[in-house]
Amino acid sequence: MSTENILTAVPHSLGRQEREQHYGHAGAVLWLTGLSASGKSSLAMALERALTALGYSCYVLDGDNLRHGLNADLGFAPSDRTENIRRAGQVAALFADAGLICIAAFISPYAQDREQARLAAAPAFHEVYIEADLPTCEARDPKGLYRRARSGALPGFTGIDAPYEVPLSPELTIHSGTSSLPICLARLIEYVTLHIPLKQSG
Repeated sequence: MSTENILTAVPHSLGRQEREQHYGHAGAVLWLTGLSASGKSSLAMALERALTALGYSCYVLDGDNLRHGLNADLGFAPSDRTENIRRAGQVAALFADAGLICIAAFISPYAQDREQARLAAAPAFHEVYIEADLPTCEARDPKGLYRRARSGALPGFTGIDAPYEVPLSPELTIHSGTSSLPICLARLIEYVTLHIPLKQSG
């Protein structure tokens, strides 16, 4: 039986403007994409704290965290990666629709998958490329994943024997391979305050 025959969308009683008035800013998705060890999670968590201190309401969706729960049934085959990002994109879009700033930190290696996440949250989607080259990420390797991938213990690892499709036109590029975390964080905060400004109360 087709779901189209049994499902009916239920409208919310709160509209976008009411949510913006409540939180003091528009909802949005900040989608951080980049290689493993590029700094996505560290920047996402630091940005969450910094924005909260400024008065924003926000929450981080981290790729590893979701794979412990919502996406625990998925592996790392291309089809599973696509489904992982599809689910994450839909959840991020719900956060944005609720009026929050959703900071999503996912490798999300495929451009088409990121585009689907954009469509789910449009026009509130902001792609942020956390750029660090492979040698830099391998040198960091805090979890030892690149070492395991090079040894063959982790087949299909992004950047080694699975592709990462670099964003061609992200809203923002953060050069985490050559800049310190505080500098990268400051650039992110500057972007948010410019493009998703807090509304003046009263």
